[in-house]
Amino acid sequence: MKSIKHILASGQSKDDPVGRPGLGTFGEFCWPKWLTLFSAALVLCVSRQTQICTAQTLPNTRPVKVQILESNGAYRLYVEHKPFYIKGAGIEFGSQEKLKEHGGNSFRTWTTDNGQESGQKVLDRALTNGLYVAMGLDVDHERRGFDYDNTNAVARQFAQLMALVGEYKDHPALIIWVIGNELNFEENPKVWDAVNDLSKAIHRIDPNHLTTTTLAGFKPETVNLVKTRAPDLDFLSFQMYYDIINLPKYLREAAWDKPYLVTEWGATGHWEVGRTAWGAPIENDSTTKADLYKLRFEKVILSDQKLCLGSYVFLWGNKQERTPTWYGMFLSSGEETAPVDVMHYFWTGAWPSNRCPRLEGAWLDGKTANQSVRLKAGQTYVARVQASDPDQNPLTYRWEVMAESAETKIGGDVESKPAPIPGVIAAPARSEISLQAPNQAGAYRLFAYVFDGHGHAAHANIPFYVDAAPQSQPAAGNIGQPLTSAAP
Repeated sequence: MKSIKHILASGQSKDDPVGRPGLGTFGEFCWPKWLTLFSAALVLCVSRQTQICTAQTLPNTRPVKVQILESNGAYRLYVEHKPFYIKGAGIEFGSQEKLKEHGGNSFRTWTTDNGQESGQKVLDRALTNGLYVAMGLDVDHERRGFDYDNTNAVARQFAQLMALVGEYKDHPALIIWVIGNELNFEENPKVWDAVNDLSKAIHRIDPNHLTTTTLAGFKPETVNLVKTRAPDLDFLSFQMYYDIINLPKYLREAAWDKPYLVTEWGATGHWEVGRTAWGAPIENDSTTKADLYKLRFEKVILSDQKLCLGSYVFLWGNKQERTPTWYGMFLSSGEETAPVDVMHYFWTGAWPSNRCPRLEGAWLDGKTANQSVRLKAGQTYVARVQASDPDQNPLTYRWEVMAESAETKIGGDVESKPAPIPGVIAAPARSEISLQAPNQAGAYRLFAYVFDGHGHAAHANIPFYVDAAPQSQPAAGNIGQPLTSAAP
């Protein structure tokens, strides 16, 4: 079995004839280093016959040694000299304890201190729970006003982030430094110089842990840019949603033969779905999402036994992003949804003893979410949801209406959750309800929630548009004055 150091020092050229990153030397921390790191973890990822470190007991007195090793073109991640396939999730405020309970062995963050817990507390909890951490370093974005031509600002950021590295580098729960998130959205390529400087500085003071950065999607030109400007990274990570099903094809077309990690994947993105006639994105219900999680994990992540080091599913918790249910695998009230069942199955080899309800459909005025439902202001309509429970648990229901979110931020930036509109639903605890359309014209969503009484739930929502109530014929004195018109 060859180590990354052995491979990188093997004398191969830095750029081969088909444009793949070259191997270089370990001391240069060049592109092949992260490529090799990618492959090592991938072999481990799917092979169930391979011994996998489950991190049930983590060393608690010193940092762990993390490596990527290659054997016969296949790459594995090693923690403390034992193969470690990442069965992980992205966590900001979600439950580490639940992750461990469902068979996960690692989680990633997007920053060190999340605003509720310090990085120290995050890592200490991980150690207690037997979980390893890929710790995020929040490299700033141009959309927040950061300028990578401003050398003073770049230097300040470098100093701030390296201070955090110095603070946490010896923690025994740490395995990977994730330098920035989806920085390929930045226009200034100097961002990659900043990433490379951070990676080099990390390697100087922290020889035990690996460095990576995450890219939204897979594009050969982006990969080549990162190879050129940030060769010190140990490997690259990719973040894909609906398009993840095409990742194997993209890798084949790029002749990719090095290790990688999938650091975000999950529900189909709000930019990838169909839209209503007025432009509202149409969200899949929780059952459809679970079926897609299963398909994507089987066809993409689990199927790559040579190069994929594992993955971090998104999102282990709850957040508002276009809707309060789009990406979170839990409701804001804490209930698990069906994608949690799916990950439990893949991580443990068995389905949980009690599973989430399944949805057969949801309708408003006899129409589904895909039918651009339009209602008249103040009029009453019937809505219903049909669900079943795999364990025959009795089901309860909750409904609510919200205005369509007006926030369209990118990159997962914080969005505010619209307030529920009171007084428009009769008997909201039933599977079939009467909805009085709001009096104000505009775009809304009707949310249906189904609970099994055992901490599990299902959800669906239907976008709808309220047209203004017809106005009476204007009086003679008002002829010629415009009437209020409905939006498209």
